Amino acid sequence: MKIKILNFLRKPKFLGDNDIKPLHHVLFWSVYFIFNTLRWSFIHDDFLLSLRTNLIGFPIHMFLAYFNAYYLMPKFIYTKKYVQFTAYILLALFIMLLFKFNLTYYLVSTDVMPEASEVVNSLTMSYAVQTMIGEVYVISFFTAIKLTIDSLRESSKLHDLEKRQLKTELRFLRSQVSPHFFFNTLNNIYSLTLQKSDQAPEVILKLSELMRYLLYATKKQRQDLTSEINCIRNYIDLERIRFDDSLKIEMNISGDLDNCKIAPMLLIPLVENCFKHGASKNIGEMKIDIDLQVVDGFMNFKVSNTVANPHKEFQYPVDSGGIGLSNVKKRLELGYAKSDYQLSIFEQDKMFNVILKLKVI
Repeated sequence: MKIKILNFLRKPKFLGDNDIKPLHHVLFWSVYFIFNTLRWSFIHDDFLLSLRTNLIGFPIHMFLAYFNAYYLMPKFIYTKKYVQFTAYILLALFIMLLFKFNLTYYLVSTDVMPEASEVVNSLTMSYAVQTMIGEVYVISFFTAIKLTIDSLRESSKLHDLEKRQLKTELRFLRSQVSPHFFFNTLNNIYSLTLQKSDQAPEVILKLSELMRYLLYATKKQRQDLTSEINCIRNYIDLERIRFDDSLKIEMNISGDLDNCKIAPMLLIPLVENCFKHGASKNIGEMKIDIDLQVVDGFMNFKVSNTVANPHKEFQYPVDSGGIGLSNVKKRLELGYAKSDYQLSIFEQDKMFNVILKLKVI
């Protein structure tokens, strides 16, 4: 019972995914009817008169309110046909005025306006104006509530849609590793099998572990940092096959990695970027340095690679397919608070450097 009450308080049903239910309409008009009947019974000091008057008046209130909110406004206000709306609402008010006057006169009392200082037993201008103003008040009150609820519902739907889009985008970004990597790795495996190399089973196993990580870890919002590091190791081992001794790779890990969490596949694009924009585009001895330290709940991750063409003016290397540094930058913006990370990209001493400081606890 306690859980149900808490759930009701957190998310009122009338702001849920469904439209306003008939029960909500019944409750609204019932409460309004009781309030209005009691109010006018104290004014006239006659409960029966107030009850009979409201029994006649409320069907008129309801008709005008629904006619305006569900027909006139969608047909004319939303389409900016204000003149037609004004004409129809005035016509509806006048027709309802005639109904209310005659019903009150013949079914309740010949004094159709007992709150007035004098007896009103004819359709006077004063009666007409006051009655129509009263109807406008009821219409406006009902319409304002409906528009507010509609606005809240649309806002909730938009928020839910944005959340789903963000989750979809994050999942898509997390799952991205260049198709060229898998293509090259399969070619390498094919070559190793033709050579009947003893490396083939180990390479297949590492590729299998990497694909398993891609399939399952990316479904989580956060993953153990140690799992991300193991994924990087497998990735590097697979890439080593493409290069001979001309490629030097150093990887240093330090700090307390226990209980550290990170968005899965966040670091892989940074490492992949070194191979795509560094090793694969260079001739001669190439170098890739990877350094990861965890200090006071923050991970300091630095990855550097030899610049492909040191004479060419440095440009921010963004992949056309969204993979690489743009991938990381987008995921940081979507998945972390601004105070939880700092990304630096620069070229120094013929080395392209990316430094990421990220909160991991």
